[in-house]
Amino acid sequence: MSGRASVGWQTALADLSLILFMVTAAAVSRQPPEAFAKAGKVAAQAGGGAAVSPQSEPLAVYVDAPGAPPLSQWLAQQAVDPRQQLTITAHYGEAPEAQARAMAEATRLLEQAGRAGHAARIVVEPGQGPSRVVIAYDAPLVNDEGRAAAQVSLSSRGTQKNAPEVARKLQESGQS
Repeated sequence: MSGRASVGWQTALADLSLILFMVTAAAVSRQPPEAFAKAGKVAAQAGGGAAVSPQSEPLAVYVDAPGAPPLSQWLAQQAVDPRQQLTITAHYGEAPEAQARAMAEATRLLEQAGRAGHAARIVVEPGQGPSRVVIAYDAPLVNDEGRAAAQVSLSSRGTQKNAPEVARKLQESGQS
């Protein structure tokens, strides 16, 4: 057996891929904030007032399928971090009443999340499959927006009695 390791084309390709990744990451990190703001404005103009929602890799995914634990139980098992965003995604098909059913399903999950002390955003989109609840680092913190909401959310977690206080603090911070 030889103690010499052979270097094949796979190693060279892996090295080049890593170099390309590092160069790309360095270039993106040097983009001025105005470039990201401009991209958001272009998306808002193209979408008739709708903006692109930030989405990152999910940390945890709940699929509302038969046999799944209750959402509140699943949420209780997840780590709490004010930078995380809970996103409820419901899908609808071609039937005329399908969109209303998807909204009702998303609202049901939102109410369950609210009872567990979590705020969430709802996404209702065309497609197939069960509703999903995703936890990811999507919380918008542009120009300190969202920071007060995250702090209030953490301080009021587990109780719905603080809803008026949460609304008041959000109004004070200009995020209502």
